[in-house]
Amino acid sequence: MSEGFTDAELRAIRRRVLNVYDGITALCMLGIAIMIIYVIKVGPLTSPGAQESFGLALSMMFLLGALLFHIVDRTYRTWPLGRRFSPTPPGPVTGWDIARFLRVFTVVVAGAAIAYLIASMLIL
Repeated sequence: MSEGFTDAELRAIRRRVLNVYDGITALCMLGIAIMIIYVIKVGPLTSPGAQESFGLALSMMFLLGALLFHIVDRTYRTWPLGRRFSPTPPGPVTGWDIARFLRVFTVVVAGAAIAYLIASMLIL
């Protein structure tokens, strides 16, 4: 037992936390699926207003993904049994860390540009 809770109380707390997590996860996944379908239906980005609509849909997908990540993190932190391990404190940011971030960022941007070009060729 943990912190004076009975087994039944721990099960109820766990179930309540998981119900909230399941509900928000399902809503986020539904929202992301709707946004993906919307982005596909926008068509070529050369039509009037399509670029703005595409940008809004893409930003909404990223926002829902961030919300999902936050809910997972929050669920982990409020789990009734507590953490199983303590994370190490973050170290100082060095030049190597910045260089690694910039390399990863460059690869992600290049991948997104390539995916956009391939998708625009397939749509046309």
